[in-house]
Amino acid sequence: MTTRLLKFALIADAVASCVMGGLLVACAGILSGFLALPQPLLLYAGLFLLPYAGCVLWTGTRQVVPSPLAWLIVALNAVWVVDSFAILITGFVSPNVWGIAFVVAQAMAVAALAAAQVLGLVQARSLLKTM
Repeated sequence: MTTRLLKFALIADAVASCVMGGLLVACAGILSGFLALPQPLLLYAGLFLLPYAGCVLWTGTRQVVPSPLAWLIVALNAVWVVDSFAILITGFVSPNVWGIAFVVAQAMAVAALAAAQVLGLVQARSLLKTM
């Protein structure tokens, strides 16, 4: 069973990932200078996000969302959030204040999407139990 919340959270994730991926690929050089983040990091993150967005969109537009795929997306989002903070904490990058704000803001947005996806999955499981 699939809930509206799960579908909405997956489609929102896909749209946000596509927009962010396109922005990072198209503007990696400009953003690198403004955020003091390495251009290759921004470019490769964007290149990852584009096919990821397609997979998430495909998953979110199924009549019945496959739970294992949805949980995989939640896990990937969790890894993204942890890695976002890890690159700041470990000193892997040395961004300026705008770069720190950028990394934290996008990590928090991804965390919110993952939380909504988990809630949607839990709702779907609860609905199945009541049937």
